[in-house]
Amino acid sequence: MATIKIKQIGSPIRRPADQKKILIGLGLGKMHRVVELEDTAEVRGAIKKLPHMVQVVEG
Repeated sequence: MATIKIKQIGSPIRRPADQKKILIGLGLGKMHRVVELEDTAEVRGAIKKLPHMVQVVEG
């Protein structure tokens, strides 16, 4: 299955709790961390909820 790389570009400080939970669910939580995940609808939906905090690096 196809994969995408996601990089955290925004801090979770002073963000709502649900946004922090989404970051943790993606495997992020610290600035500039990059994770590689399967390209699924669930992952794409999480990215769309956090466009100000994550960036698709590759995929």
